[in-house]
Amino acid sequence: MPIIDMPMPELLKYQGISPKPEDFDQYWARALAELEAVDPQVELVPSEFQAPQAECFDLYFTGVQGARIHAKYVRPKAAATPHPAVLQFHGYAWNSGDWNDKLAYASIGYSIAAMDCRGQGGRSEDAGQVKGTTLRGHIIRGLDDHPDKLLFRQIFLDTVQLARIVMSFPEVDEQRVGAMGGSQGGGLTIACSALEPRIKRLAPVYPFLSDYRRVWEMDLAKDAYEELRNFFRFHDPLHKREEEIFNKLGYIDIQHLADRIQGEVLMAVGLMDTICPPSTQFAAYNKIQAPKQLEVYPDFGHEYLPGFGDRTLQFMLGL
Repeated sequence: MPIIDMPMPELLKYQGISPKPEDFDQYWARALAELEAVDPQVELVPSEFQAPQAECFDLYFTGVQGARIHAKYVRPKAAATPHPAVLQFHGYAWNSGDWNDKLAYASIGYSIAAMDCRGQGGRSEDAGQVKGTTLRGHIIRGLDDHPDKLLFRQIFLDTVQLARIVMSFPEVDEQRVGAMGGSQGGGLTIACSALEPRIKRLAPVYPFLSDYRRVWEMDLAKDAYEELRNFFRFHDPLHKREEEIFNKLGYIDIQHLADRIQGEVLMAVGLMDTICPPSTQFAAYNKIQAPKQLEVYPDFGHEYLPGFGDRTLQFMLGL
């Protein structure tokens, strides 16, 4: 089998090379305190799309910096209450997707909420004003400003706000909530579960937003990570700020959050992934201290992984 990264024995031990800022814990404590002070102003609006066995809503809430965030929310019409719920997070630049795939969870008596990331392909607002470039990338947005202005800080906090809102709904059992998603959605699944440790089960697929320096050193700052290359080319061509930049990216590096997770983890990785290199994913997975299992697809990259959607649903049945 061709190898685009480390051999498996090394992947299983790899701990990442991107730096963790010294004040990382204080940074996220301050961020969560800011979120606590936000009135979410939750609004549920019946959607134009409806289905016989479920109620479908456009869910709106307020996140940090006053942004209004949108999510699709589906709850079963005939289910025990309180019942489990699942949070769904989408890939980079996309949106919460169609309603129809949410109905599988409604059919087993679960509610499901799928969030639109602010400033990407859905209905959520990007309300933050920031110094420096905002061109071609959310990873680099805020690198020329205070670390609190990093856009993925706000997106991570949006996932927490969504989790807390769903957990507060009378029809939902707050102790039986899961999270799932692929690529950016996988990264957000890890971040959400780390910052809201009541998440009971999580199923990230080839998570994005991990071990940025490893991506850079592998010369894979392309596709989803191309903005890193563009940032250096246009804003630091001599790399005089390289240590500063990678240290600041450490605040929004999911590998540094992974050890906070308390829920049970089912993760999938494709060993031929050149979009989110396997080693960057293992950097996060290897730091998880909670019960975990890994599904490895040797011949697959950043693509559909056969059977894992079914595997995820079966896993979530354990909520």
